[in-house]
Amino acid sequence: MKKTNYLKLAIAGVFCAVAVVGSMLSFPVLGSKCSPVQHMVNILCAVLLGPWYGVGAAFAASLIRNLTGLGSLLAFPGSMIGALLCGLVYAKTKNILATLAGEVFGTAVLGGLCAYPIAILFMGKKAGEIAFYAYIVPFLISTAVGAAISAVLIYSLKKAGVLNTMQKTLDR
Repeated sequence: MKKTNYLKLAIAGVFCAVAVVGSMLSFPVLGSKCSPVQHMVNILCAVLLGPWYGVGAAFAASLIRNLTGLGSLLAFPGSMIGALLCGLVYAKTKNILATLAGEVFGTAVLGGLCAYPIAILFMGKKAGEIAFYAYIVPFLISTAVGAAISAVLIYSLKKAGVLNTMQKTLDR
């Protein structure tokens, strides 16, 4: 059995807290609450912790945001699919630009499409009220802003020589 990495778990918890607190900086776009900090956290988790910690942090943040009234049910598909895809992309390629694109595509397109049935089944929306692709644009805006913020952070850490040290410490 693989030993649990308590440091990764603790950092995932901190990232979850950052995502929840950062969701107070959300803005409404076409019926969804856009929270770019969640997408920044997804990318940082992908680069530092891996895809499964990223999905766990995204799920926990979405759950807490919903329980506290800071988010909607649409937070689940948007954040979790984006976290999974960007985490898998980074794990396979170690390419930051591809990871940013994975987050944007995973959240905006795949998460946006998965939000449609959730809106109909659990949020009382009627199928005729919204198009199946209606959530792609708001998710795209949110994730693009979050990806830009995380790109600045990651490239700054990389330029300072800190990113590699952080990754080596967390891989133990």
